[in-house]
Amino acid sequence: MRKQPPGQQEHLYKLLVIGDLGVGKTSIIKRYVHHNFSPNYRATIGVDFALKVLSWDSETVVRLQLWDIAGQERFGNMTRVYYREAVGAFVVFDVTRPATFEAVTKWKQDLDTKLTLPNGRAHHGHAHPATGQREPVVGIYIDC
Repeated sequence: MRKQPPGQQEHLYKLLVIGDLGVGKTSIIKRYVHHNFSPNYRATIGVDFALKVLSWDSETVVRLQLWDIAGQERFGNMTRVYYREAVGAFVVFDVTRPATFEAVTKWKQDLDTKLTLPNGRAHHGHAHPATGQREPVVGIYIDC
């Protein structure tokens, strides 16, 4: 069991990383959590997990539990179990494969039928924080 310093707060958040097969979900997670990248492709079977621990400030630790859901899982019955208690989701697509971008709305529909995210917001990954201007590479915004 982990010892927590007196007065320090700890928050655990479950985040889903979903999208079609072979779009780079596992690579993004490994790069973010472990700061490494492997050019070798290996399909995720079912679900995989990674934990990113962040010191938010001197009194707060944030633990991000990243759930790497296999690309073919949208067609299975297990996603309801995987999605349970998630507070957010990243839908990943491959810019070189238009079909994976078109599938983003299907993944969003899958989320909507199996999960209610708190606060009901979608944040656009390419929006500039000050102006809200979006990069032209992504032409869709999903409003929850």
